[in-house]
Amino acid sequence: MQSILPLPTQPVKPGTSTGQQFWPSDTSAGTHKTIDSFSPADGQLIARVHVSTRSDYDRVVETAQSAFADWRLVPAPRRGEIVRQMGEQFRRYKRELGTLVSYEMGKSLQEGLGEVQEIIDICDFAVGQSRQLYGLSMHSERPAHRMMEQYHPLGIVGIISAFNFPVAVWSWNAMLAWVCGDVCVWKPSEKTPLTALACQQIITEVLRNNDVPEGVSCIVTGGRDVGEWLARDPRVALVSATGSTKMGKAVAEAVAGRLGRSLLELGGNNAIIVSEHADLDLAIPAIVFGAVGTAGQRCTTTRRIIVQERVYDDVKERLKKAYAQLRIGNPLDESFHVGPVIDRQAVSAYQATIAEIRESGGRFVVEPGLVEGLGFESGCYVKPCIAEAENSWPAVQRETFAPILYMLKFTTLDDAIAQQNGVPQGLSSAIFTLNMREAERFLAVSGSDCGIANVNIGTSGAEIGGAFGGEKETGGGRESGSDAWKAYMRRQTNTINYGTTMPLAQGITFEL
Repeated sequence: MQSILPLPTQPVKPGTSTGQQFWPSDTSAGTHKTIDSFSPADGQLIARVHVSTRSDYDRVVETAQSAFADWRLVPAPRRGEIVRQMGEQFRRYKRELGTLVSYEMGKSLQEGLGEVQEIIDICDFAVGQSRQLYGLSMHSERPAHRMMEQYHPLGIVGIISAFNFPVAVWSWNAMLAWVCGDVCVWKPSEKTPLTALACQQIITEVLRNNDVPEGVSCIVTGGRDVGEWLARDPRVALVSATGSTKMGKAVAEAVAGRLGRSLLELGGNNAIIVSEHADLDLAIPAIVFGAVGTAGQRCTTTRRIIVQERVYDDVKERLKKAYAQLRIGNPLDESFHVGPVIDRQAVSAYQATIAEIRESGGRFVVEPGLVEGLGFESGCYVKPCIAEAENSWPAVQRETFAPILYMLKFTTLDDAIAQQNGVPQGLSSAIFTLNMREAERFLAVSGSDCGIANVNIGTSGAEIGGAFGGEKETGGGRESGSDAWKAYMRRQTNTINYGTTMPLAQGITFEL
């Protein structure tokens, strides 16, 4: 496989933005733990990456603190120009980075390239945003006074990203944080560390050429303990965490304990309602793409379809036919639709959920199983499957990161919406209908309770121009477009007295 980084024979040592290494002189395996990054595509060892020690972490954060003092003074449009140059670098290396994303994570090459395109898109968005970090003005009740609000950068933004989108979600946070004047410390998933180091390498030339202070962009590597350092560190103003609900609750508790800020993008249990008035030629491709894309490992993966009883059998037969055409194989081969899940632990979770569904009485419309044999030696390939189920079953109520789709039946739209909302998560949702009343009802205040609600489009494939995030156990955070930039800044209200008197509140006067 060709990549932008040589496949190393020695452990890789992440550092800060301009290549400075925060490691002791002795970096042998005996003094530093390492992360072994294996490709789920073929089981091969890609690289060994050093794990950050506590002293490494502290030095990175101290450097970031120092960088913030200078970076916040750079005019926002100038910061935007630097991000624009980063976007050009990612355009230059799109093929190489996308290939590495596909190989290390296991998503199809098309999806790997698409993830890099998301970085490019958010760079473009952030460049424009750098000239629109707007406040507002308002009228004061006091004569000769003016009031206004403005936004200032927070400081250090800690970014904890998940393996399923190993580079895009980092960019959603980092590019906006940078144009806002913040500095970033990124803890990538321990399952995909090499793609993170590749991103750092890609932007290093831009940072150096623009004399960006050392520490504006930093990486720390490791597992749960490194995430806990970020969450508990009062020097880190905002922790943006993407991952499981369990992880998010731990981060939220730790950050709240020090009265810090958290931005959480957690689990999803997304449903598509298929009305009797649906155009099934639109609905079926959206369901299949949403259910099997990234081998069912997106936070926006379609996990449930809630189908009107009059069209239930038709939808089932169409899905069986569509699933029969899916080709499973090496994600670097663009002729395949579905690649592997991330590791054998994910395979075990898939198998455990399958067994639980059977024990609950579920019937499989499309049978599950492992894919084995020549070309599947990693042991990480599973068959996308469809089960007829009940919304109340524990397996249906939780998120399993695997290509398992549940078919549910409904009679009335109220019943469908109740099932759609009847799970702990609240990320993405959709309805397929050509009935205007049904569509508007789904989008109304008594409709979907998710952060994303679509009509005649699936649950995945969000554009960067809109705010991305969800409600309930999804965490309530918003990233990417719209006014998500405000999460990375502190809000300040200002009152200016340009008169010659000092009016006091409640009409109080002092005879001085």
